[in-house]
Amino acid sequence: MIHSIQGRLKEKTPTSIVVDVGGISFRIGIPLSTFDRLSEINHQVEVLTYLNVREDALDLYGFLTEDELSLFKMLIGITKIGPKLALGIISGTTPEDFKRRIIEDDVGALTTLPGIGTKTAKRIIVELKEKFIPTDIEQIVGFRDQVTEEFDQALTALVSLGLSRGQGYRILSEMRQKGELEGGVERIIKVALSKV
Repeated sequence: MIHSIQGRLKEKTPTSIVVDVGGISFRIGIPLSTFDRLSEINHQVEVLTYLNVREDALDLYGFLTEDELSLFKMLIGITKIGPKLALGIISGTTPEDFKRRIIEDDVGALTTLPGIGTKTAKRIIVELKEKFIPTDIEQIVGFRDQVTEEFDQALTALVSLGLSRGQGYRILSEMRQKGELEGGVERIIKVALSKV
């Protein structure tokens, strides 16, 4: 795997760049967000890369941030989403905004991105939501430091009953916002299970 490429920026377009590394030039596909932040032609540039191996080609894709590269890898892991569609998606949003749309089940907002219809949006949500919720819900809701012992006990119980940690966290977070985390752990668990 080629982790990154550093060299002289020889060419740039909104969809690709050419980087000269010691006399060897690499054509690298990029999202629009990377294009917007590139240096001028003939200046030094470093991009994080992903090498896509196919039977008939080796294609390099480049990104200026780890977040964009990580999102790209997640997207191409979804059925029927290839590298070009993934670049189009990343070009139309930021990783933070994309995660928010997934966590909030915002199918409508996802379908505004290039190449995404309703079915694809729903598939993306199903496949990626669990990857985002366990860590991101705490930052988005912003109450990890205020979580009670009952919340933690209820979450542990829900996970032991077969829910994913992300699903349990989401349900309990919604209950907390509505003031439903009362009456002891047993009652909280029963109410939470009724929302599954």
